[in-house]
Amino acid sequence: MLDTVLGLLVVAALPLAIVTIPNTLSVVAKLLPGDIDQVGLMRTHGLALPALMLTVPLAAVALRRAKAPHVLLGGLALVALSDAAGGYAASELVVGVVRVLRGVGAGLVLPATLVAVWGRAPVLRALWAGVFALSLLAAQGLALWPLDEVSSWKVTLQPYPLVTGVALGLAAVYLVAWMVLGRPAADGPDVRERSRLLLAAVPAAGIAVVAISTATEGWRAIPVILLAATAVVGLLALASIGAAESRRLAYSMVAVGVVLLPSAAQVTLVEMGGLGGPGLRGLWIPYGVAGLLAVGAAVVVRLFAPAAGRWLAPLGLLSMVVGLCSVRLVVPSADGLVLAVPFALLAVGAAVALTATLQEVGIGTAAFGLSLCFAGVLAGFLLGTGVQMAMLDGVRSAQELVDSFVGALHWWALIGGFLTVAVIVLAALMARRPGKGTADEGDGGPPPSGADSGSRAGARPAEAGGDVLLVQAPADHGPVVPGSAGERQVVSAPAGGDGSSTGAHGGDVAAGHGAAAGDEGSDGSGEGSSGGRLRWGDAVRAEEAGVDGAGRGARAGAVGDDDEPTGIVPRVVLPVSSQGAFDKLRPPRDGETSGGPPTVPPQGHSPEDTASP
Repeated sequence: MLDTVLGLLVVAALPLAIVTIPNTLSVVAKLLPGDIDQVGLMRTHGLALPALMLTVPLAAVALRRAKAPHVLLGGLALVALSDAAGGYAASELVVGVVRVLRGVGAGLVLPATLVAVWGRAPVLRALWAGVFALSLLAAQGLALWPLDEVSSWKVTLQPYPLVTGVALGLAAVYLVAWMVLGRPAADGPDVRERSRLLLAAVPAAGIAVVAISTATEGWRAIPVILLAATAVVGLLALASIGAAESRRLAYSMVAVGVVLLPSAAQVTLVEMGGLGGPGLRGLWIPYGVAGLLAVGAAVVVRLFAPAAGRWLAPLGLLSMVVGLCSVRLVVPSADGLVLAVPFALLAVGAAVALTATLQEVGIGTAAFGLSLCFAGVLAGFLLGTGVQMAMLDGVRSAQELVDSFVGALHWWALIGGFLTVAVIVLAALMARRPGKGTADEGDGGPPPSGADSGSRAGARPAEAGGDVLLVQAPADHGPVVPGSAGERQVVSAPAGGDGSSTGAHGGDVAAGHGAAAGDEGSDGSGEGSSGGRLRWGDAVRAEEAGVDGAGRGARAGAVGDDDEPTGIVPRVVLPVSSQGAFDKLRPPRDGETSGGPPTVPPQGHSPEDTASP
């Protein structure tokens, strides 16, 4: 029962949290009161994403002590409170408070759902990854859907109050079921992951400051692009700390965050009905197909390929590259069904990459990658906005505006594709480097490649029983510990004392450092036996090679994680009213003149088509 309720909660809460991100106030700009600064109100409406991405790492740290059901219920309560307060927003200050409140609530929900599904049935983690990828893909469409023929701009502050109530009820049922079943223990981020999670908040704060500055100071396109590119590089640098498996997940999260939602949002805007596209009603079939395929692919990977992250992760990212290439070929399109191709490639690729890499790491590393993902979303929006600003500069007519907007989408697809390929190459190169940084526990499944021998060798001496053989010594001898070659050091210690502490410490570190600790343990096996000769009274360790290697791996892995801290995005939105934007335009009747905006040409103009030779 608990898994069933949790699965329903994931399906309801994840899209509700991610739909907080898009800034849709410009779509209902004509409904804004005249006594409010419209530009300032639009900037304030975009505060939800910075609040969300700053909350995610802090909430992950709090989940080390707080229980996931409590945090999940609290986050959804904040979202419900923002829905209720949105109906009373009448000033820029109140709008800002409501959006920040909603962002904080969504930021609590996202890591709480991840922690909640972590120790449960394997299919739940796959469901989380699939719904997460679908939510990023359809977030812009879901945010625009309630605005069809609305009469109040405040709907943007409370888009789905009914869904919020359902999710809040499910969270309450989940909490009660969790308490009735004896409060089943759930994994949380380890204390060693705390510094890295807090470190992830630093570039998130920097990107938020940069994005707010670009929106308020009227920066030009080139500085915006350069700062956004710097932010992406900083996130990749931060993702490079830790073991190889940790880096693979972090790189995948950054790529998915930077590319998926910003790309899908631009495609959705181009395909609005007011611009000649199929409208949102024509996009739900592609969204549904992509979502089903994404969830199905995630479940297949989780159940049948539990240890294939090393090759499934780049394969998933390559699927996203192909999806971006298809965007350049089929968008814009008057037929919404053809968009199932790029949407499915993007969603399935993201779901496969995330599911495969989440299987290799512990919950602390997963929460760290999730923090980088949403910082990447804001960096991606910032970079996409810079490209739009460059393409739309100097347009003189409505048709030029539409053509330039389509050209900006094609350029963005090209940039996103090259960025994803660069991430794949970077992950392949960094996989050859020995891991340094914070260790992390596994997920209870098969251990990562290279970490098996080290983790088992370090952990076994901590257990009672047959891995340590203590032989009765003569009266003049005590238990012997390793010393320098040819030297014996006699100490008095209980059998479960030093061996247990050494084993526990070595096992924790060796689990994250993989083959490095295991290899050193094999090479140093002779050092731990008093010059290679065993004598009566010696403490004979059955796993002495692994223990010695794990101990030295602990000393080598004590180096701290270092990295460089590395941005309300000024949205350039097409002048499309919510009236009629959700369906195809009807042909003009007799006696009517076509006074609507220009339609998107059947074949979009790529920037290379108009470039001078």
